[in-house]
Amino acid sequence: MSLVPVAELLKKAQEGHYAVGAFNCNNMEIVQAIVAAAEAEKAPVIIQASQGAIKYAGIEYIATLTRLAAEKASIPVALHLDHGTSFTQVVQCIRNGFSSVMIDGSKLPLEENIALTNKVIEVAHPLGISVEAELGKIGGTEDDISISEREALFTDPAEAERFVKEAPADALAIAIGTAHGQYKGVPKLDFERLKEIRKRVNTPIVLHGSSGVPEDAIREAVSLGVCKVNIDTNIREAFVAAARLVLEQNPKEIDPRKVLGPAREAATAIIREKIRIFGSNAKA
Repeated sequence: MSLVPVAELLKKAQEGHYAVGAFNCNNMEIVQAIVAAAEAEKAPVIIQASQGAIKYAGIEYIATLTRLAAEKASIPVALHLDHGTSFTQVVQCIRNGFSSVMIDGSKLPLEENIALTNKVIEVAHPLGISVEAELGKIGGTEDDISISEREALFTDPAEAERFVKEAPADALAIAIGTAHGQYKGVPKLDFERLKEIRKRVNTPIVLHGSSGVPEDAIREAVSLGVCKVNIDTNIREAFVAAARLVLEQNPKEIDPRKVLGPAREAATAIIREKIRIFGSNAKA
């Protein structure tokens, strides 16, 4: 089937009280792993391309690989720009067939974030393309900040309410304690903040930086209204670990298929596990 908009998937997720997995890709094998996992679990799925992925693989390659995978798949597949940083990049992704884009204006003052998001909505929505926005700052593992500073980065529920009224995006990424990359400790999510945001906002909620978040915490976040959960680091860890094991056991191996094949299988396995945690299995 053709690529579908993320808004279509999240509407059903919100109604069904589950979350759709959004998995980052960097190469052909990971695209194949994402779709294979979704097929096996009979789940809708979102394939995401980050700034790094676009720079590494090229926007045309990612779009073509994902479009081909979607055409051959029996489950709904969306292609999403993850953390788009400029209007120009969003337009490039739209031109290359992405079915969904994220504009990340979270580092901007609220009014500027709203204005930038609306600019993207104006070009994307007439084409049937979904838009994700972000409010609040999601840190990285290099951040060394105190609890008070950490909470200052979290999404303010009142601002979230204003944001969705003035910039009606199809999904809103919020900051409640997750971080990008590998965690140094166990992340603690602010579920009370999530509950308050959910009371004020009916827009589907997105949880970024979810690799390394305990399974029970993810399940609780989904039960409280998170409809899209992003996973990247866990896929990289599984993929590289499997490739490394092959090379450690066979130092003279020169066939990339024998190295990347097991890596693809490992990525498929971890993605299937995440899909079941999100509750989107058997929802396609």
